[in-house]
Amino acid sequence: MTILDKIIERKKEEVAAAKLRISLDRLKDTSFFGRPTYSLKESIKNKSGIIAEFKRQSPSKGIINNNVQPLEVVSAYENSGASGVSILTDHDFFGGNLNDILSVRNDINIPILRKDFMIDEYQFYEAKSIGADVVLLIASCLSPDQVQEFTELAHQLKMEVLLEIHTEDELKHFNSEIDLVGINNRNLKDFKVDLQHSVQLKNQLPKGVLSVAESGIYNLKDFQFLKEKGFDGFLMGEYFMKNTDPAKAFEEFASQI
Repeated sequence: MTILDKIIERKKEEVAAAKLRISLDRLKDTSFFGRPTYSLKESIKNKSGIIAEFKRQSPSKGIINNNVQPLEVVSAYENSGASGVSILTDHDFFGGNLNDILSVRNDINIPILRKDFMIDEYQFYEAKSIGADVVLLIASCLSPDQVQEFTELAHQLKMEVLLEIHTEDELKHFNSEIDLVGINNRNLKDFKVDLQHSVQLKNQLPKGVLSVAESGIYNLKDFQFLKEKGFDGFLMGEYFMKNTDPAKAFEEFASQI
């Protein structure tokens, strides 16, 4: 089994347990469920384009930063011009949890992407209930029909969808309702990074589709290369989180772009 296979198997267990703990009716009754959402599409167009990530750890890098709290980091991201923030909610493999979004929702006014492995309708109601504005759909975990169904559900709940792809074959998961397409520079199966591969995929997207370069952006040179190649957004986490002070790292980076 690949790491991705293991994550999905564990995710199925987590979702089954969550359904037993909290019903859909209870999720719909939360204070955030009815709040108006922010548009990541519009924020990318009008700000830096950076979706700055809060991430404690990953399967490929291990512990990245366990010494900072979500609010101190993401509020600084916002203050320094981030278009949005991405917050990992997977616990076993990324060290996140739902409270990482809940704890910041009232204090920031830019879109929050719930970054997780979405495989069940329940997770979309869960995302809405904690204040997420955008959800991630990973093509390698889903069929094109599932992507279509989940996109429709997300839109019913007034959330946008970021579809993540990595291979040419996964382009078939795209449909006209998708809000943004993220192209992962890192292969989730072997974690190798290839920026040029992502550029080639981007050039096969329909014109007008907002594209987001994801992962493996390690310095200003990588950022500038991808921007010159036409990417609209840039999902960056490790570059900032590996620093003792991620907020300061983002501020310094943003001042150079």
